[in-house]
Amino acid sequence: MKTFDELGLTAALLESIRNIGFESPSPIQEEVIPYLLQSDGDVIALAQTGTGKTAAFGLPTLQLTDTGRNETQTLVLSPTRELCVQIATELGKYSAKMAEIRIVAVYGGEDIRKQLRALDRTPHIIVATPGRLMDLVRRGKISLDAIRHLVLDEADEMLNMGFLDDITEILDLLPAERRTLLFSATMPQEIAGIARKYMRDIREITVGKRGEAAQNVEHLYMFTPRESRFEVLKRLLDYNPDIYGIVFCRTRQETKDVAEGLMTGGYNADALHGDLTQAQRDSVMNKFRIKHLQILVATDVAARGLDVNNLTHVIHYQLPDDPETYTHRSGRTGRVGKTGVSIAIITPRQHNAISKIEKCIHREFRQLEIPTGEDICRRQMLHLAMQIHENQVNGEIEAWMGPVFKQLEEVSKEDLLRRIMQLECGHFIDYYREADDLNLQFKKKDKPRQKSHEDEFAQTFKKGKHRGDAQHSDFVRLKIDRGRNDRFEPRRLLGLINDVTGDRSIIVGDIDIAPKFSFFSVPKHQVARIYDAFATSKKAKGIRLGDVKGDRASTNNEKTRRATSHEYKRKGKRNK
Repeated sequence: MKTFDELGLTAALLESIRNIGFESPSPIQEEVIPYLLQSDGDVIALAQTGTGKTAAFGLPTLQLTDTGRNETQTLVLSPTRELCVQIATELGKYSAKMAEIRIVAVYGGEDIRKQLRALDRTPHIIVATPGRLMDLVRRGKISLDAIRHLVLDEADEMLNMGFLDDITEILDLLPAERRTLLFSATMPQEIAGIARKYMRDIREITVGKRGEAAQNVEHLYMFTPRESRFEVLKRLLDYNPDIYGIVFCRTRQETKDVAEGLMTGGYNADALHGDLTQAQRDSVMNKFRIKHLQILVATDVAARGLDVNNLTHVIHYQLPDDPETYTHRSGRTGRVGKTGVSIAIITPRQHNAISKIEKCIHREFRQLEIPTGEDICRRQMLHLAMQIHENQVNGEIEAWMGPVFKQLEEVSKEDLLRRIMQLECGHFIDYYREADDLNLQFKKKDKPRQKSHEDEFAQTFKKGKHRGDAQHSDFVRLKIDRGRNDRFEPRRLLGLINDVTGDRSIIVGDIDIAPKFSFFSVPKHQVARIYDAFATSKKAKGIRLGDVKGDRASTNNEKTRRATSHEYKRKGKRNK
């Protein structure tokens, strides 16, 4: 493997690379950078997102820029404003020791006046989305007459987003004596057509096989009934407490429903879809990038151009129709040398789709067993134990430890750990005690499930109804005189019960919000305590609590969700 010093880069660029922390070039960088510096031919580079493409075209184009000419010499086109901003930011980092270089990003969704001011001094490099670029060209604020390098980044995504006409119009405006660099994860017919018409002396550089998925992503699937998909998703998240990933859905409405269901259940999640304003989208993306969100639920369209590093998982709540979309989705994890996991939740109608995708991405899927309640509780307890073991104690805490030691002096170490586990993980045990096995019998490969759990732990769990059924005779149906007209929703109801009772371990089931009332079910042995709390708490002042006559703890409303108030404890912890 070569080093960056062997690629022909200037000392200024090498210093910036070292300061950024780059150690050795990725395969695409190792191939593209020397070629661009040593020849004049066009390039088609086929590689997944996250393989270092920005540095592959950015470093040599920066080096080839003539800062003595007050002209725009390089144009980089990208499909979305997020990717546009990120490319410009990265180019700025690479050129940190080249103070004379001017780089400007122009994109839709931002006040154009700010970008007009940035263009008052002609930039050497413009990074743009196609629509905003053409707007500024027509206004006479950008001249394409001196462009020497055109970079089409995420070219297949730009075509998927309907930019073909804009791209061809831009290509027709550019000087004939220019160089075109086309970067794409896949090679659809439209891109081949652009190459034939607008590119010359082409060198194709491919990392891996055409269209194949990233080498360092593990491809898995879970097989379950259609009606259990959401419960499977929750189990997957509970089994992976440190998950940082994207859940892909097919439609805006499904995205909204899944995200709302997760947030109601206390998961640190939010949605990204086409109905969001640009300000809302930016807010969600910023929280996700800085890991204030663990889970982003998104449509394919909304996630286009999304560039986030260190994702651990991509989850396909619904498989896409075409393998190329799957390649793009799964390529968002396992980036820049890291490993990642792509998991598809599939139903009986979809099991043939796995084989179709395997042929296209040149990767084999492995079936993953859906975690049982026992699996999840064990995993959560071990995760907590690891956190305790690795936590560094702040010396300031010693000032308050004396009374704590005295309070716990008669508790043995073993019993203390048991009590901590019960306090922190008991809500998982309560939730999953009667959980069904959601795995279907179909297996792509007949491989038996391996289990190695101790018998005494398994005794905590008993066979019973699926937790979501909520048709237990030991539950009572209650109501309060607040509903949708009062802007009540399941999250707000659960929060109210938590605040009024001061107990987050109470199981609250079958929440149903009507215009004037909210209905929910609780265990019989907790009813008296809840009545007392609502009667005495200032937080419940003016709210009337009552029984639902002739009703048990069940409902036929399809939108009813079953959740537990302890999940808000989990949400609070995940948000820290």
